[in-house]
Amino acid sequence: MTKRTNRNYTAEFKQEAVVLVIVQGHSVSKTAASLGITDKLLYNWKAKAAAEQSGASLNADERAELLGLCKENKKLRMEKEILKKASALLLKETK
Repeated sequence: MTKRTNRNYTAEFKQEAVVLVIVQGHSVSKTAASLGITDKLLYNWKAKAAAEQSGASLNADERAELLGLCKENKKLRMEKEILKKASALLLKETK
């Protein structure tokens, strides 16, 4: 039986993983799988980030605005990707 070693992750890696879930709206399981970590680990990082944020908590209006801005940002990013693909197709057709 082999001994299991714990991997250490940088604070930046943890923060970016949590941002993918919280801000960009990706699912925890898919994000964890793509990063090669367990769901449990990502849930722990997410909970820790939420606990740290509670110290600098937002009021209800600020939370609602932030949530709306995050959704709008996600929508705009999707639209940008669609337009990139459409313009690439148009360029191919004109050649």
